[in-house]
Amino acid sequence: MTYRIAVIPGDGTGPEVVAEGLKVLLAVAGPAHLNFEFVHYDLGGERYLKTGEILPDSVIEELKQCHAIYLGAIGHPQVKPGILEKGLLLKLRFELDQYINLRPVVLYPGVETPLKDKGPEDININTRKGVDRCLRFAFELARKRNRQKKLTLVAKTNVLTYASDLWERAFRAMAPEYPDVITDYAHVDAACMWFVKNPEWFDVVVTDNMFGDIITDLGAIIQGGMGVAAGGNLNPEGVSMFEPIGGSAPKYTGQKKVNPLAAIAAAQMMLEHLGEAKAAAAMEEGIKRTASQLKSMAAGRMGYDTTQVGDMVAKYAVEALA
Repeated sequence: MTYRIAVIPGDGTGPEVVAEGLKVLLAVAGPAHLNFEFVHYDLGGERYLKTGEILPDSVIEELKQCHAIYLGAIGHPQVKPGILEKGLLLKLRFELDQYINLRPVVLYPGVETPLKDKGPEDININTRKGVDRCLRFAFELARKRNRQKKLTLVAKTNVLTYASDLWERAFRAMAPEYPDVITDYAHVDAACMWFVKNPEWFDVVVTDNMFGDIITDLGAIIQGGMGVAAGGNLNPEGVSMFEPIGGSAPKYTGQKKVNPLAAIAAAQMMLEHLGEAKAAAAMEEGIKRTASQLKSMAAGRMGYDTTQVGDMVAKYAVEALA
């Protein structure tokens, strides 16, 4: 089968990290018997500055015909904040009905974390948005993860008495359908504290978009920084989009200093979502082996440049498929 993948490298260092993700995808394609058709789109700040266009309707129709979208980063120093984010990212999510924002928080072996006494077995959390259909996705995810099978709702029922009450009522109503899943609740402020103090308490976390944006940035730091944090905007019945969580980091553009592991992990999530479990597992193994050899996850401190990190992941991923 040939997967048609829309590639939006975007702004700043986006094209650099996307290039490494594509490199690893192409490396595993042969051994995993996969075929890719990459369709590149120049959406982002440069196009907006030259043409005034952000996301033409004709492009949206083309994206609907793809199997998935691979995004680098959006954000240009010469474009007012909010214009590209609303006109491109949010419009894509709404037009393609990507109602699940899935952000795995995984601590890779050898990666330094602010939580000195915690290891990879303690930190592996997921977060996303919505109400009923998002809760259904969360319960199903908790059921199949083969860990604690625990789902925690994070909200603020003591202050946001209407919005959070809706989530809690829907959560409690759905729970009996999943007797094998342990359910729990935490106020968002308490959850932020426990993410740091006891991350092993959590398995799958479900919350709304505002709280999700906040606690997944906290989760990214816990797992070693934005350089290793990836996410997916999912439509389980349609076209999904995968991206590194970090921004475009324009100050590093063209310097080969930025960490591509988050972008490569986003490509790995894309493969997993497409049902290519073997190839996805090989990419994850490549990421783990590479992460354990970097001096730091921070840009310019890795001990290798962006291209070399991508080369390492590709090499180890192919070895994992051998």
